[in-house]
Amino acid sequence: MKKNPSSQRKKTGCKGKSGVRSRATFARQLAEAGRSFYARGWVMGTSGNFSAVISEKPLRLIITSTGLDKGNLAPANFLEIDAESKVVKGKGRPSAEALLHFAIVRARGAGAVLHTHSVWSTVLSGAHAAKGGVSVEGYEMLKGLDGVKTHQHREWLPILENSQDMEELARTVSKTLEDDPGIHGFLLREHGLYTWGRNLPEARRHVEILEFLLEVVVRARAVAVVP
Repeated sequence: MKKNPSSQRKKTGCKGKSGVRSRATFARQLAEAGRSFYARGWVMGTSGNFSAVISEKPLRLIITSTGLDKGNLAPANFLEIDAESKVVKGKGRPSAEALLHFAIVRARGAGAVLHTHSVWSTVLSGAHAAKGGVSVEGYEMLKGLDGVKTHQHREWLPILENSQDMEELARTVSKTLEDDPGIHGFLLREHGLYTWGRNLPEARRHVEILEFLLEVVVRARAVAVVP
């Protein structure tokens, strides 16, 4: 019998009497992750957005409010939204990409979704768009991805065409995740990286691993063409 992805999600958040994970705890952890990513150059300006599941029934996320400098991200900058992307708690407007976060949560049973805009993901997603994706293999750091046991693993990162039509893009994301159940992330063309995890620590680790590998690929190819 095929397992429901949501049943495999590791429960790591604090819960109150209602069974809902602590909004404050996740907001604090996401804000710290965002500031760390900013310091590494992965979410410059107002780019990037981060979310975590705080309730499964009904489905609720906390997610970054739009238009924020991630270098100054604070817990108060996170909104609680329902499955229709409507704000339940907090002040501000959620990112239009909230629909993509929900698509990933539903398809993967993810507990957290993180989106970065590094130079490396932007360059590679543009250069490899015609191929439909970029493959990474042979690197020891691949073993930092969930379920990967060897450096010989080949990780495929699909590249999706960027769009301002978030409903259409969310459908594309859902289809991609259905077609490639083993992937740990995907790229939006000349836009950035999306990855996820069963919980926030795993999602954050996936960002660090994938961003490292994307940078290695770009730098390795640059060295290869130097006479």
